[in-house]
Amino acid sequence: MSSHVKLRKEKVGIVDYDTQIKEVRCQLVDQLKVLDVQLEQKSQQLQDLSDYLRRRGEIESEYSRSLEKLAEKFTSRIKKKEPSSHSSVAQVWLALLSQTRQDSRDHNGLSENCSSVLIQPLTHCLEYTQRLAKKSKDICTLLQDGLLKVTTELQTAWRTYYQYHSDFVCAEGKLREAEKQEEKQKQSAKKLERLIEKRQGKVKEIHLKCSKARNDYLLNLAAVNSSMNKYYLQDISALIDCADVGYHLSLSRVMQAYLSRRWRVQKSLSSGLQQLQDAVSGLDQSRDRDALLQDHYSTFSMPLRFPYQPHDGDQVCVCVAESEMRCELDTRFRQIQTRLKAVTQETEEVKHKTALTMIRRVFQKVREYLVGSSLVSKLQAKHDLLKVAVEKGIGSAFLPEQVMLSNVLPGKFGRVRRNQSAGNLIHNHKLFNGDMLSFIQASGQQIPIVVESCICFINLNGLHHEGIFRVPGSQTEVNALRDAFERGEDPLAERSYDLDSVAGVLKLYFRSLENPLFPIDSTSQLLEHAQISSEAERAAQLKTVICSYPEPVIVVMRYLFAFLHHVSQYSDENMMQPYNLAVCFGPSLLRGDQDDDVVTLQPQINALVKSLIVQHESIFPSQGQVGGPVYEKCMTLEQDDWYDRAKLFLTETLVILRKLEAYHSKDGGIFFFAYLGRSFLSNCDHVSIRFSCLLQIWRPEPPLQPPHRVNDRERTAAAPWSTAGRLWDQQAAPSLQLGRRSRFQWGLSAGQGGCTLQDTCTDSECG
Repeated sequence: MSSHVKLRKEKVGIVDYDTQIKEVRCQLVDQLKVLDVQLEQKSQQLQDLSDYLRRRGEIESEYSRSLEKLAEKFTSRIKKKEPSSHSSVAQVWLALLSQTRQDSRDHNGLSENCSSVLIQPLTHCLEYTQRLAKKSKDICTLLQDGLLKVTTELQTAWRTYYQYHSDFVCAEGKLREAEKQEEKQKQSAKKLERLIEKRQGKVKEIHLKCSKARNDYLLNLAAVNSSMNKYYLQDISALIDCADVGYHLSLSRVMQAYLSRRWRVQKSLSSGLQQLQDAVSGLDQSRDRDALLQDHYSTFSMPLRFPYQPHDGDQVCVCVAESEMRCELDTRFRQIQTRLKAVTQETEEVKHKTALTMIRRVFQKVREYLVGSSLVSKLQAKHDLLKVAVEKGIGSAFLPEQVMLSNVLPGKFGRVRRNQSAGNLIHNHKLFNGDMLSFIQASGQQIPIVVESCICFINLNGLHHEGIFRVPGSQTEVNALRDAFERGEDPLAERSYDLDSVAGVLKLYFRSLENPLFPIDSTSQLLEHAQISSEAERAAQLKTVICSYPEPVIVVMRYLFAFLHHVSQYSDENMMQPYNLAVCFGPSLLRGDQDDDVVTLQPQINALVKSLIVQHESIFPSQGQVGGPVYEKCMTLEQDDWYDRAKLFLTETLVILRKLEAYHSKDGGIFFFAYLGRSFLSNCDHVSIRFSCLLQIWRPEPPLQPPHRVNDRERTAAAPWSTAGRLWDQQAAPSLQLGRRSRFQWGLSAGQGGCTLQDTCTDSECG
């Protein structure tokens, strides 16, 4: 039975190698296809750019000819009319035509540049690119053939080793059977001794062959892995660079020449437009009028005054009102006076109406200005008063007198410390299975220690953990954590626990409260408001109900739901969307009346909690409205915890290395991984390292798997790895927090020669 199982394992191993080599062959073929596609793309890009420049040259040439014809047409008209050169309008017209001719010359130069000068380098670049791509492909094919040859030799050595090892196992089994027969049949000892000696010789011979085959296999295995690493990490990049030699440089030079010509055209256009602007600025109606009158002086000069010419020596040259004409002249005078007065009144009325219209417009503007300035003054006064009040309110934020100032971290974040002494937590109110409001008032903790500690631990270690709050933790750890918190301790500040167990303790605390976080008498009102379709109105109604709660309860609610919203932002990794979080926390936070149907009520509670998570900023009062701590997305460890955690890390690292040495005779392995830290620490700050976070990302994979790259937004650890062995127990691994937003690459190798721990900082800012 055992030999059958062993033979089956050997077949499985051979099949795995065959499959793996087949996948490598397919991958190499795909690489050649990708290189061909890349060549087609580059060739198409160069051809398209050449066609564009050629067509652009034609368009610029047509545009240049059209501008030249336009300028010549109107220039000939101006020459025929011979306008006055002193006219400002004529100067503008001449400047416009001059700028048009200059624009035509500039576009003609751009056309010649695009049609001839720029296309030739692109043609040469296309030829060079195709030639280099062909040579690079030939080299790639040669390298791939060598790689496949090495893998074939590895496969042959593997099978030879398996065959000799199988023969060795069979011969060893026969030797053991002969030894057993010798013990049973002592009468034919000489015959059995010869048989045993014969089989021992055969075993030694086969063992020697097996050892040689194993050595060949191991050498070929090392050669294959080395060839794979060199090909994938060096040769491919070098081949791609060879294929792209001169491509980007040629394209850059062509585009730089095109840009230079365009900038020259732009500069010439700006200069011409500036001259035209100067001509337009010189437009002067009075000067043009005076120039026109001066040019046509004889035409517009005032003629001589008409003299009085008496008839036959008549000396009377004035109007006289003699007795017969007095009445007629008086009547005529009165008529003219009346008409003059009427016309004068009409003229003055029109003038007055025009002035009134202008005055009304001015007064309308003045009215708007005065009303607006009054409003600004009132708003500024209110703003100044509110600013002073807000600054005073921030200075005296909601902090109970029992909280000592020494428990506040003087760092950048100002977060309340989690390591509170047990002496400050001695009171008569239970943490679990008690009333939260009474506990807060008695202990002086604005956020219960279990809530703050669990949330901080998950923030630092578990935002990327898949199934957080959904996967149950170890009941033993949950009970141990609950008892420690009940005693006033903070167990999460001293050692690491399973994330699911910590999440379970947080849910257990809210579930075991004597009175739920949301009072029972307001549940129906909250569920009713949660059915409102408008998001803004729903948030306003829910905020009205929540603001009626005691302020300590509101502070805890605001802290909790801000944290849950932060967890939901990593739903692409932890699979915990707002609805999933609502399903996990809904039964713990809200309860209906005893008469309510739980099955019917639960979907409504889930929808309500989901709305609270999604709209928490609109529903819960801000810190300026209700004092107290708020949840911070970027948390850090306390300064006095760093030294202890670093010391613990070094101690446990030595333990892990000793375990690796214990395994060197059986297994050997090499694996690499990368970790992208998420923190706001400065460069060269002290950091404590959570080794378990790094170890959990390792898993045995085929050694030929290419590196997997993860972007910065995902903020998770992933990197190429390769192994032929197995890892030790990871349960007792130390904790890690990486400072600064930098990338650290760790390498841990173990084999027959011992083990080493290497770290390399790849941050560009590290010295």
